Amino acid sequence: MPAESTKAQPVTRRQRLLLVTGMLGAGKTTALRVLEDLGWEVIDNFPIRMLERLIDTPDPHDSEHAPLAIGFDSRTRGFDPHAIIDLVKRLSRRDDIELTTLFLDCSSEELQRRYNETRRRHPLATDMPASSGIAAEREVMEAMRRWADMVINTTAFAVNELQQAIRERFAPEAGPAMTVTVTSFGFARGMPPVADFIFDMRFLANPYWHAELRPLTGRDRAVAEFIHRDPAYDEVFTRIRDLLLTVLLRFRANGKAYVHIAFGCTGGRHRSVLMVEEIGAALREAGFAPTLLHRNLGSRAADLVEGAAGR
Repeated sequence: MPAESTKAQPVTRRQRLLLVTGMLGAGKTTALRVLEDLGWEVIDNFPIRMLERLIDTPDPHDSEHAPLAIGFDSRTRGFDPHAIIDLVKRLSRRDDIELTTLFLDCSSEELQRRYNETRRRHPLATDMPASSGIAAEREVMEAMRRWADMVINTTAFAVNELQQAIRERFAPEAGPAMTVTVTSFGFARGMPPVADFIFDMRFLANPYWHAELRPLTGRDRAVAEFIHRDPAYDEVFTRIRDLLLTVLLRFRANGKAYVHIAFGCTGGRHRSVLMVEEIGAALREAGFAPTLLHRNLGSRAADLVEGAAGR
């Protein structure tokens, strides 16, 4: 009798769900914006009693089950911390949900300073000092704080420090890729409109003034060999490469989405092109994936553009 075949059961992907709450003014809005940048689907001030209905309503356009972050606080309609805790307990027992609760806390003194600085009234103290509203809110929120899986105290945090803390805890393992663009250009044809770094390569020997190199570009070996013979080239290249690698690593850790690096020379066809090609290779070797652009590579070499200053 043939052995009974077994068919592998499809693996159901669990819905990742993050409930974000905490003291008003502690940074919930900032946290939700970072989560949205990280690819989470974000809903703020959601009536929490409707959470099960939201989860159980299938989205035909979300076959991948994007992680979902729900923001709520003491102002949310129907807010009842004990009812919310009971709901969280019930949802945590489900096999199709991976649920985490994040509570953002902050000292009362710092919250009062923030309210005074922004001149906003505390929602629970419209006709009283902010300190009274903060105290009332803390009493209401204490049960949620005790129950939360994760508490982040933002008392000593600047906005960028809270953003970094959220990225460290909730970014996908691979993280969103940082887009790095490296551009060559000619100063004589105008500066790039937007760039984080601009390096001026006009101090290097100019191949334009050698007739056999003039029609070539920084991508040609003869031009590269000529520029490499400039005594300043090796040291300058090394210093710029090391600076960019240091800064790009920090930018990536801080969640910067776009970095534009520009190298300029007089006409944008020789020295800047070589630097873009060689810096681009160094960045790729370090694990980045830069896009290389040569704005003026197709421009006609001309004395009027190069001028005596380009020597």
